[in-house]
Amino acid sequence: MTAAPTTAPAALRIEGLRKSFGPTEIIRGVDLSIEAGERHAIIGPNGAGKSTLFNLVTGRYAPSAGSVFLNGQEISGLPPFRINRMGLSRSFQITNIFPRMTVFENVRCSLLWARGYRYSFWHMVGRSRELTEATEEILAQINLTARRDLPAGVLSYAEQRALEIGITMAGGASVIMLDEPTAGMSHSETDHIVELIRRVTEGRTLVMVEHDMGVVFGLADRISVLVYGEIIATGSPEEVRANPKVQEAYLGTTLEAG
Repeated sequence: MTAAPTTAPAALRIEGLRKSFGPTEIIRGVDLSIEAGERHAIIGPNGAGKSTLFNLVTGRYAPSAGSVFLNGQEISGLPPFRINRMGLSRSFQITNIFPRMTVFENVRCSLLWARGYRYSFWHMVGRSRELTEATEEILAQINLTARRDLPAGVLSYAEQRALEIGITMAGGASVIMLDEPTAGMSHSETDHIVELIRRVTEGRTLVMVEHDMGVVFGLADRISVLVYGEIIATGSPEEVRANPKVQEAYLGTTLEAG
């Protein structure tokens, strides 16, 4: 008898997720499955609950009800550091770096746990050839090699966002979550960051919240639309663009890719 083929678990699965703050329910029973290697965008009007959903998945908030699974393992209610060590890493709307440390040191710090240093502070990390090479490789991927010795705080806004993406991916996470990665950028800066995201997330699962529809439709394999804490549509960019409920959620206008 031939054994039935095994199906790999979804990279990220959300079941019946709810979150209330006092009497106000912000997330109202979200169900979502994102496959490994997929680039998935979550969009919706302001106040839809997108950042709250991100915070529930990544452990910043504990859910009021429901479950979240990462590669088949439940992570609901776990603290962020444990979720990160299980293979999920995120960025924030506000750039989250160490401004007084150099660009090189920012990336190297993010590599320490994944490279086995953990709490072994007696290791002379500056002498580790493996750690240095891994840091240099990430700096090359995010095009910041020439800025490696500068304090991170003097980088341009777009460079700081690129550095944060490098930090996010440095731990080797299989699932990367980016919260509005192009917010506040010019058109040329956005083009650069989109290409960077496309390149560095190759072979990984990407989940992003993004307001720029050009970025969303140009980068995402699938899109979910969150409105008042509920997902009203999930599908390909073409399916979502043509969905009447989605058009209504965006003030009755047709979504454009630019």
